[in-house]
Amino acid sequence: MRGLFLLFVVMPVLELWLLIQVGGQIGGLNTIALVFLTAIIGTWLLRRQGLKTLLQARTKMESGQMPAKEMAEGICLAVGGALLLTPGFITDAIGFACLIPGLRTALIALVVKNLHVQAVHSQSFNGQGYSGQSYRRGPTGQSGDIIEGEWESSADQPKGHIDQGNSSDR
Repeated sequence: MRGLFLLFVVMPVLELWLLIQVGGQIGGLNTIALVFLTAIIGTWLLRRQGLKTLLQARTKMESGQMPAKEMAEGICLAVGGALLLTPGFITDAIGFACLIPGLRTALIALVVKNLHVQAVHSQSFNGQGYSGQSYRRGPTGQSGDIIEGEWESSADQPKGHIDQGNSSDR
């Protein structure tokens, strides 16, 4: 709740105050031009960094790896782009921090660290999840859904052998 108050009440007031202060120093038209200039530079940087991150994610996926870092960077880039399009110098500073690779990595690490700590503290000790549903198993220790199947040890098969099964079993 406190975060929402800061986001929707305090931040716009600070942005307005800073825009008025800058406007008083360099003039109203120059302030507006500076806001547009940061949006243009931010858009250019967003396109460049976004394309680079997209290509890195594609390379990882093609090699069979999960592009987790690239997905986090993509989210950070989207947030940074939105902040740069929002008029104001504070949001522009945060937006540029999201678009500059070294600062972006530090921001992601900070967010991940805080999310991990927050998740640990919000779990309860009685087996209840976030929605209040229990994750305990039933009285017999089964979770409810039973999937039957058969398995064979691959140590019994020669290396490279793929068993196609017996067509009469199907």
